[in-house]
Amino acid sequence: MNESQVTGSAIGAQGGRVAVLVVNLGTPDAPTPAAVKRYLREFLSDPRVVEIPQAVWQPILRGVVLNVRPRKSAHAYQQVWTDDGSPLAMHTRDTARGLRVIWGDAITVDWAMRYGAPSIADRLTALKESGHERILIAPLYPQYCGATTASVMDAVGQALEAMRWQPAIRTLPPYFDDPAYIEALRARTQSQLAALPFAPDRLLVSFHGMPKRTRELGDPYYAQCVETARLLGEALGREIIVTFQSRFGPAKWLEPATDTVLEGLPGQGVRSVAVMTPGFSADCLETLEEIALRGKESFVAAGGEHFAFLPCLNAQADAIAMYRQLLGRELAGWVGPSSI
Repeated sequence: MNESQVTGSAIGAQGGRVAVLVVNLGTPDAPTPAAVKRYLREFLSDPRVVEIPQAVWQPILRGVVLNVRPRKSAHAYQQVWTDDGSPLAMHTRDTARGLRVIWGDAITVDWAMRYGAPSIADRLTALKESGHERILIAPLYPQYCGATTASVMDAVGQALEAMRWQPAIRTLPPYFDDPAYIEALRARTQSQLAALPFAPDRLLVSFHGMPKRTRELGDPYYAQCVETARLLGEALGREIIVTFQSRFGPAKWLEPATDTVLEGLPGQGVRSVAVMTPGFSADCLETLEEIALRGKESFVAAGGEHFAFLPCLNAQADAIAMYRQLLGRELAGWVGPSSI
């Protein structure tokens, strides 16, 4: 039985089996150009991700992007691929596994990817067919963004459209300022900083970038990222530099850009830096290759001496405890207090 299959009784307090479906962004099946091309075709065809009319964007995507980017991206994936496969899939699976250990048969826990496998539609269908009438969708995005959280719910809606008998659905809200999340970040960051062989001059917090236009249209993502950083800085008692990474295409993106800041810090007398990525629930290509590898190269090449990447919460014990608390609130009434 593989990790995506569902087991356990998980009978809710109000009747009907209860499940949690944790969801992350997605990953190719393998670090090869062909697999990356399949993944990018799905990912970049989502109108939530690229907000350009499809009649304009699809010829560009299929005629240029998918013929150039997969080989370069496949090389990047090869730098971070593990014996267990994609880091993002591995950590998301392990998060579901950790919650299963805590909850046992009281609550079924499964996992899915917005793009790639296992898909949201496949896992929702499997849960419903195995008798789960109440399902909590848990997008593992601390900060809300139309391109992430809303896209997950789009996929959930599409899956429900195909069902005559639909399960009841709840959704984990964004938790960017939740005390449990901030405390998990604080504890993890302090332990990581204490383990470093140097004391960083600056702590840089890098969030995934988005086009500036999304903020102008009312997306709360930027404000929520800034608030996460403010609360974390207060909890740590130190100044934090907020930046945004992963620019793509000619549009103007949220600033300041992570790569530009890293390249400029040595010229300001900063010789050592630690970088963390609290907008990501699990380490992935954008954290392990873009920051830990290329970010370090940029900083050192500009004259920096010491660089540290602080891994994400992933499926560490403090992360599992945090998810148990956040998800437990949303499960109230579906299962008894003793089960949460």
